[in-house]
Amino acid sequence: MQLSVENIGGIDSTTVEFTPGVTALAGRNATNRTSLLQAIMAAFGSDRVSLKGDATEGAVEMTIGDETYNRTLERHNGTIITGGDPYLDDTELADLFAFLLESNEARQAVARSEDLRELIMRPVDTDAIQAEIKQLEAEQRKIETELSDLDALADQLVELEDRRTSLTQQISEKQDALEAKEEELAEADADVEDSRADKRELEAALDELHDARASLDDTRYELDTQRESLQALQKERSELQTELEELPGTPVGDIEEIETEIGRLRDRLRSIDTTVNELQTIIQFNEEMLDGTSREIVDSLRGESDTEAEALTDQLVADTESVVCWTCGSEVPKSEIEETLDRLQQFRSERFEERNSLRNEISQLQEEKNTLEEHQRERDRLERRLEQIDTELERRETRIEELQSERDELESEIERLEDNVEDLQEEDYSDILDLHKEANQLEFELGRIQSQRESVESEIDDIEARVEQRDELKQRQETVQENLADLRTRIQQIEKQAIEQFNDHMETVLDLLEYANLERIWIERTEHEVTKGRRTVSERTFDLHVIRSTESGTAYEDTVDHLSESEREVTGLVFALAGYLVHEVHESVPIMLLDSLEAIDSDRIAALIEYVADYAEFLVVALLPEDAAAVDQEYQRVTEI
Repeated sequence: MQLSVENIGGIDSTTVEFTPGVTALAGRNATNRTSLLQAIMAAFGSDRVSLKGDATEGAVEMTIGDETYNRTLERHNGTIITGGDPYLDDTELADLFAFLLESNEARQAVARSEDLRELIMRPVDTDAIQAEIKQLEAEQRKIETELSDLDALADQLVELEDRRTSLTQQISEKQDALEAKEEELAEADADVEDSRADKRELEAALDELHDARASLDDTRYELDTQRESLQALQKERSELQTELEELPGTPVGDIEEIETEIGRLRDRLRSIDTTVNELQTIIQFNEEMLDGTSREIVDSLRGESDTEAEALTDQLVADTESVVCWTCGSEVPKSEIEETLDRLQQFRSERFEERNSLRNEISQLQEEKNTLEEHQRERDRLERRLEQIDTELERRETRIEELQSERDELESEIERLEDNVEDLQEEDYSDILDLHKEANQLEFELGRIQSQRESVESEIDDIEARVEQRDELKQRQETVQENLADLRTRIQQIEKQAIEQFNDHMETVLDLLEYANLERIWIERTEHEVTKGRRTVSERTFDLHVIRSTESGTAYEDTVDHLSESEREVTGLVFALAGYLVHEVHESVPIMLLDSLEAIDSDRIAALIEYVADYAEFLVVALLPEDAAAVDQEYQRVTEI
């Protein structure tokens, strides 16, 4: 990996090459080690970088393998504008868990006793997960309804098949009866050859009567079907109307107000993020300046001759109670600068708290908005279905009126035809005429039963086609249930993995670094009820425990506040490493940066670096010369920047 830098932090211009593995940036304070780390961060896309104080623009170019990335910085009216083509589009994971400079939130969270769970879960889009859960739950309900309908259809299919069998049996019986009746007619017709003309007229009248009766039967059958459909639609409409009335009202204005409020809160959140980034840059710069001002900077600030500047620099280096102000060049008590830094750090902590509060409020509003939108979608669906039902009811009522009118007309026509048949009947041929009437009635009944069977068979075919979809729906239901189970447990799985990673690595590192009387540092996930607005909800937190032991070997629980600075730094680094592993940062960020390890002694720094080196392709560490001397001599070293 090759890095070319111009006007970043305190760097004028430099080019550095890194080999995979550990690179130690060895040097005293104010030797641009942190500036080089910031340049790497800038090349990867981070905004947590400062432009050289006397420059209006800066740039970084980074080549990894055959790919080249670049980043530009320009100062406009006191604001830094970035451009270029960095390695990452989104650096949230890297800023939290890979770029572990002193101001890194993961490192600072332990020392400040901040919400560790919030920090680990911040990269997880919980709103998107909840929205996907709601979508899958709606799909699951729809599938369950369809499967329930198919179960009912399967039961209905059995009844229809029994009905078809019964109708087939009836058709067979009617056909046998009709054949027998036609044989009787054939025998009787042999005796009445002389009355063929009268018979044909009578037969024509009987045929017409048969057709009229068939039409009447079809009309009555359709009328019954339409009435049943009408009743089913009226029942469904009543149920839908009840569902609609039970839904809470969802004025569009409420959703728009919530969206407006979310937008306002997000604008405020972005503003706070900008402020926090600026504060981190200011605090980090001032802390570096407090650690020691270089001779070159003092010469520039004082504007003295070389001899005078050299004498003054020696005096300032020796004087640990005062420092040259890097804004006006005058000498000021170091305590005043430190007090200002304390106030800035307190202000930054307040902004952190406000940011967390805003995120919680946005999450609550988003959840409320999702609920209102779900209610509105359900209301729209019900109203659309009600409109469809009303249209269908109107159509069926019109059709029922038409069928009733047709039925009345057919009944009048049948009555007329029956009178006509009676007039044509003669006393001498009454038996033959009776046989014709019976045969016609059998034909009519046979036609009616066959029509009923055709209707039943058509309904059976439709149901069988729908039931065939059952296996496909079952498979989709299983997929939806698996996805739901995965989504519902994904957040808990990430929490569990983060805790396991931290506890496992913390135990190993403590054994490796051998801190006296420090037995164990571990995280426990706890759940408790909190009140948010008018609701009481369950909320999980990560509680950090410290276990120490007395000289006699008795173990007792201590507090984070009692950890030494070295112990706090190690704990913060291990917490950041847990986040690095849980979110698989190594898949998108091949580098880890470490800075400000002075609170840890040299031997422990060496052991810690060797341990962490296994988890990143490139590990770049800023070290003081004495600390760099303790690490593996085979590591790459950069001593001049």
